[in-house]
Amino acid sequence: MVRPKTGPKKPKRGVDFKKIKRKIGRKLPPPRNYTDTRIKSKAIILPEQSVASERAGLAVNKKGLTLRELLQQTSHHNAKIRKAALTGIKDLVLKHPLELKLHRLVVIEKIRERICDNDKSVRETLYRLLENDIFPRIKEDATGPIISLLMVYVFNAMTHMAVDVRLMAFKFFNLIVQSFTSSFILYAEKVLDNYMDILRNNQIYLHERSNLKNVLDGLLRCMSSLANRRGANYQSDEPNILGKRYLHAYETVIHKDDTGIISVVKKLDDLVPILVNCFRESTSVIHATPAFDAESFDCMLKTIQCIDLAVKVFIKERYLPSPSSGFLPTSIFAGPNRRNTTITHLSRLLESFPIGKMPSSTEKVDERYFTLNAKIIEIVLHLTVWINDGSIPIEKFLEFIESSFESLLPGKVGSHLPSSKVLLEKHLAPTVVFIPRLVSQITGEWKTRLLEAFTGAFKHCKVDSKLWLAYLSAIEEMLLPVTSNNITSATPNESDMLGYHIAWIQHLPNILLNLGDKHPSVSKVVLKLILRIGQWSQQGSPIALEYDNLQLSLRGFYSGQGLMQHGSFMRLPRDCQELAVCSLYYMSSLSSVFLQTLVSCCLCEDMEPLMLLRVIEVLHSAYRAGHVHISGYIGFLVTLVAHKVFPDKFCITESYGKVSNRRTLKSLSGIVCSCLSQMGDSSLVLKLLCKNIFIEMSKKISVDNKYGLIRMIASLDTRPTRLSEENIGSLSNWLFIYLIEAASYMPTQIGMDFHSDEIHIFRHYVLPCIFLFNGSKRLLFHVLELFDSSILEDEFPGFGHKLKPFDRVVLICSILIFMHDDVRLHRSLSFCQEAIQSVLQKVLSLLESSTYALMLEEKHSIQTLFHQLKCKASKLQCSDASNLERV
Repeated sequence: MVRPKTGPKKPKRGVDFKKIKRKIGRKLPPPRNYTDTRIKSKAIILPEQSVASERAGLAVNKKGLTLRELLQQTSHHNAKIRKAALTGIKDLVLKHPLELKLHRLVVIEKIRERICDNDKSVRETLYRLLENDIFPRIKEDATGPIISLLMVYVFNAMTHMAVDVRLMAFKFFNLIVQSFTSSFILYAEKVLDNYMDILRNNQIYLHERSNLKNVLDGLLRCMSSLANRRGANYQSDEPNILGKRYLHAYETVIHKDDTGIISVVKKLDDLVPILVNCFRESTSVIHATPAFDAESFDCMLKTIQCIDLAVKVFIKERYLPSPSSGFLPTSIFAGPNRRNTTITHLSRLLESFPIGKMPSSTEKVDERYFTLNAKIIEIVLHLTVWINDGSIPIEKFLEFIESSFESLLPGKVGSHLPSSKVLLEKHLAPTVVFIPRLVSQITGEWKTRLLEAFTGAFKHCKVDSKLWLAYLSAIEEMLLPVTSNNITSATPNESDMLGYHIAWIQHLPNILLNLGDKHPSVSKVVLKLILRIGQWSQQGSPIALEYDNLQLSLRGFYSGQGLMQHGSFMRLPRDCQELAVCSLYYMSSLSSVFLQTLVSCCLCEDMEPLMLLRVIEVLHSAYRAGHVHISGYIGFLVTLVAHKVFPDKFCITESYGKVSNRRTLKSLSGIVCSCLSQMGDSSLVLKLLCKNIFIEMSKKISVDNKYGLIRMIASLDTRPTRLSEENIGSLSNWLFIYLIEAASYMPTQIGMDFHSDEIHIFRHYVLPCIFLFNGSKRLLFHVLELFDSSILEDEFPGFGHKLKPFDRVVLICSILIFMHDDVRLHRSLSFCQEAIQSVLQKVLSLLESSTYALMLEEKHSIQTLFHQLKCKASKLQCSDASNLERV
């Protein structure tokens, strides 16, 4: 296709303004008359001006934020930043705990605003921060203003329009009460008002069981704090909680007086009906549903626990003394109007008993029903303390109590009761405490049935049971005439109770034997009960006779049999042993069989010396009171001294080996001798004593024990001697053997080292013999005759092993030399010169005889001892001759 030809070009005309085409996005150039006013300068860089340098020395968290910055961010409009700020505070507190200690008031004052936060995650983060990091660190330094700062926002949250914020407020308050117990006491009235408000509208606010459970958790803790307070002024054990008012405190922290207490307790009158309604509604719900879930059970249990605590508070305020008036006004705490109102409300609760479906579906459900029924029983029993005019139909609940006790018997399980014995015992403990009151209030068949069930459960109680203390407390109250809360328990004079009293007393030793040393706290309670029975029982009464019969059952407790060398008495703590020993005093007649058992216990190596002396002291007091026969008591003391040994506790030198603890045995002998001197006619006591001592001397006992026996005789014998001719003859034989054994501690060359340890030991052993020789010259003469006759004999009569002639001569000469060196024996020895000269003649014959093969060293030693003894004997004769010339 041919392009068309263009026409002729038109001539150009003049243009006034030139149109400039500009591209989009480009900056227009300035006009020609534009003046540039910009000032160009170089940047000035100053050293040490960075942000990091400004934070040097300040405590920061992981992200480098200070405490001030984190507290500011807790008020940020973004919930994520508020939550992150609380987490940052946690990091800072863990890294720098001193920051919280220095700024705790500032921290609490700022973060408390998040209690009413609209975001649930922020509130949960704050809760964990307070629970895990802040409260544990400020608990010791906590003051009143800290609680005041928190409670202002907690109360605001309790009245918040948002349901979740309101419910969370009770959780916060529960945490505060858990950490600071006194916080509820300070704000009890206002807190109870909020709890009552939310429980009245539980269908609106608590339609979920988890929410109701959280609220009841806090209320239960508050009620526990109220019930367990000390005194009427609600003083707390925690330091500095009830402090002075601080400058920035929002509320003055003051002590509550009796008027405040009364107003708090009055609030419970309004709270109890609400709790009863909640419980009855929950009961109707579980009856209408096929399953009894765990959350419903927890809510019902906590509700009834709150009711129980409220009843306890009523009772406590009824009998709680007031500093000003002695007792709080009866018209306020136990008046007819209040009592009738309380009965009206609680009777609706009691009408629900027993709670349960027939039959129960599972064992777990049975346990839940039993737990609730047991709590109702506990409330009923507490009400009988407060209201005891017969308006409460107690018979309705006795069958449940009886079946519960019977279920504890081996192989028995009551209908619709749990098979778990542990659960039964846990919930029966409060019931056992009220058994004495029930027994005193009911009569007829039910009294017998209840006592039978109680006694059977008591006898079959296991060793590790938690019911022991409750059983023993109830038995003590029924056995002993005590007064508790102005109500006197039943007295043992009642004929229908005597059989049960005897059965309980007879079972006490079995408890001690079964417990052993596994539960010393329970054993202590049993021993204390036994002691109190002995103190209270009147002589000749059936209880006193049964108390005396405990000796036979207690033998295994003091001294075991078979492979056991001792009973559980030795393994118990000192306080338990003290109680067991003291109870022996009140037995009207301690038998010889029981004394043998007791002495075998005292001979145990593990017996502490102080406890041993305590046993002797108590038995001596019992003897003086006429509870121990003299022959049995002397036999006990003689056997104890003859066989009590304390090995491996004292050693002179390695060459002599380990010997007995002479100090302890010396103390024992001293106490025994003191007791013997206080027993009456010394002649009669000495006669009985010698008879027992000669029996023990015939046995193989150590020289230390022989020392104790001889010391016992010396303590009763005086000058002139009270020993009979027969006793002198028997005693001389034993003294002869005793002195030979004691002389084995002396060195051969006695005159060379008179102050050696061995001489001190021998002097210790010979001391009681010196007193006897001074009192009876005939006794000394008989002993010297035995020395004379045994020098040339092949063996000593009555001695355990043979001695060489050299050893015999050395021992006898050493003894005689020592006796001549003691001034106290000079007078007695002067009457025995004939026997001493005979000994010297026998020694000389031994030296000159060729029958005995003596080595030269042995002859030299004998000659040295011979000359020493001869010299001392000659000096004694000269001294006696001069004395006669003076006369």
